[in-house]
Amino acid sequence: MLNWHPAVGYFITTYSNLRTPSKMALLNAKGKVVRELGDSKSPAVDEYQLALPELRTYKTRDGLELPITITWPLHMEQGKKYPVLISIYGGPDAGSIYDTWKPSLMPQWYAKEGIIQVVIDNRSAGHLGKVGMNYIHRQLGKYETEDYMDAANWLKTQPGVDGSKICITGGSFGGYMSCMALTYGADVFNYGIANYSVTDWALYDSHYTERYMDTPAENPEGYKQTNVMTHADKYKGMLRIVHGTMDDNVHMQNSIQLIDKLEDLNKHFEFMLYPGERHGWGGSKGVHSRAEANRFYYRYLLNKPVPDLLVK
Repeated sequence: MLNWHPAVGYFITTYSNLRTPSKMALLNAKGKVVRELGDSKSPAVDEYQLALPELRTYKTRDGLELPITITWPLHMEQGKKYPVLISIYGGPDAGSIYDTWKPSLMPQWYAKEGIIQVVIDNRSAGHLGKVGMNYIHRQLGKYETEDYMDAANWLKTQPGVDGSKICITGGSFGGYMSCMALTYGADVFNYGIANYSVTDWALYDSHYTERYMDTPAENPEGYKQTNVMTHADKYKGMLRIVHGTMDDNVHMQNSIQLIDKLEDLNKHFEFMLYPGERHGWGGSKGVHSRAEANRFYYRYLLNKPVPDLLVK
């Protein structure tokens, strides 16, 4: 953020990065720091061991280089394998990775517990501009899922990564990505929590969908290949499907149709319903949802009982 007045010749900027809390400084027109005005980092921070994200890149199967952040567990032991939790959104021109400070307590908790926490951006996230967006035309979700698969396969080559415990989670478009990861990408992803997910683009708002996919009549093959149900027979991990009954953004029929398909295929999965809730939830339902996610991670990734303080 810049505050600039050309007649004065100085400006005030606020800046940070993934590993540095926000600072404010006065700079001259040549960009030299004249005076530091403020630092949000308390001296007490140095008393703690913090797990901070590391910015890396991964390569896709067709040679693109894209960003990924990894927060490694504290006190990693040589030779020990650790589970991976990937949090994504993945929608067009909606990247999740920016080199800015993002303070949060839960990543610190799970770093202490021994989970590798990862954020991945795909080719349409904005880093490649219009070129990146061109890939997804008429096939919204295909390349994005493959990018996540490539990132996860690269992660599996890194020391300390347990490739049998790769969990992915997100909501809305991120829920769609999680569903695709556990079906289209079933050979890579083992676990997932999909919140209020699109599962078939023919069921979503036409003003959004047809911007990328054209109409179902114009692009039937594209709608088929990006439909989660098309790939449901590949599913072999553990997916939790979560939806609110009054969601007027992503209608619950998206999750119902996936559930119907998985049942017909005799697949094992989990389903959580939030009566009366819309596209996301707070209050008591939000407390319950967070507790259930924590139970899922402890059961399937950490293989131990969840602490009481995370479910109360």
